[in-house]
Amino acid sequence: MNSDTLNEKHSKLDRLQLVALVFLMLIGTAFVFSATMVTPLETEKSWYAQIWFRQVVWYALGIGAAVGVCALDYHTLARWSFVVYWAMIICLVAVLVPHIGSMRYGARRWIDLGVFQFQPSEFAKLAFILAGANFLSRPPDELRLPEVFWQGIGLMMLPFLLILKEPDLGSALVLLPTGLVMMLVAGTPRKFLFRLVGAVGLLSVLFLVDILFLPAGRWQVPMESYQRDRLLVFFGRDYRHFAPPNATQAELQRIHLQEVGDEYNVRQALISVGSGGPLGKGWRQGTQNALGYLPRAVAHNDFIFSVIAEEEGFVGSVIVITLYGVILFTGLRIAGQARDRLGKLVAVGVVTLIFGHVFINIGMNIRIMPVTGVPLPLLSYGGSSVLCSLIALGLMQNVYMNRRGY
Repeated sequence: MNSDTLNEKHSKLDRLQLVALVFLMLIGTAFVFSATMVTPLETEKSWYAQIWFRQVVWYALGIGAAVGVCALDYHTLARWSFVVYWAMIICLVAVLVPHIGSMRYGARRWIDLGVFQFQPSEFAKLAFILAGANFLSRPPDELRLPEVFWQGIGLMMLPFLLILKEPDLGSALVLLPTGLVMMLVAGTPRKFLFRLVGAVGLLSVLFLVDILFLPAGRWQVPMESYQRDRLLVFFGRDYRHFAPPNATQAELQRIHLQEVGDEYNVRQALISVGSGGPLGKGWRQGTQNALGYLPRAVAHNDFIFSVIAEEEGFVGSVIVITLYGVILFTGLRIAGQARDRLGKLVAVGVVTLIFGHVFINIGMNIRIMPVTGVPLPLLSYGGSSVLCSLIALGLMQNVYMNRRGY
């Protein structure tokens, strides 16, 4: 085999993954259009100001960024990974500062750049994957040292705690499986990981017992009231269980009405998914979305899967899940073909991150996960989410392009 043939193999992209990516972007454009073009406020805008077109612009910018990522060998990117990581940590701190971070929906997660609402938590996930892969690609003997293990945990926990502070529980939680899977694949001793997971599992059980069963007035874990309410809704707990002992009938009724209001989004999303049937009602024919039962503020982002399921039914839902499956399985194949541990860890980190987003978002649409605000990659509307999803896939293609030694 001559050098020209080798160079050709180096430059070849994973075409199957790219095909799935293109179809997801086409579906995303179509159903963001369907979810948003149901109100006079949106239809009266010029076409270039409508949400679906802005989504197309983010796709174009994200593809450009992914191409830029592919232009550099991932080893070069890894050398700058800690610079990017600490830059994102600074941004995560800055977003918590009043007058720098923008407050929306009770959370301070964005920095208003005028034409763009920059969400540092999305970019911090990518920075963590690169920095974590760089850190964990050290010699296996070093990974067996307890201090190296705790340094790796610290690398994960710093952005986790800052994102949790915003608060953005969903994005923070996605970091945990991503980091732990990367550590497992890198060769971190399993006894370290099992002890850590066991301790976290025990704390999680105690946390849920505290949230779900302790009556009002007792010590409770500090968290935002809407986060507590989402957990109560997910586990089907009656709000009146937490009412003061001397609550009047009027107060109990008010608490019950609050519970009905809090579970409204989840209930309507589940109705949307179920009402689609096998083949759906047809594109732009979904009554849950068109009549506003599925809240219009979240239909095109958090609950885009419900819109797809109502309009295209079970078949459309399976197609979407299959496309994600193609991306995930080709990502695992890329990890298996990587020429070194650094490339393998980058690919594994991206696959785990995407899987976490898909599982949590679709799970909250069908009520097997609590509502957390985690976007569905490439389908949910959002500039930061789209950019980071495409950059992440660009990183996987980068590993694939450089899968063989020089």
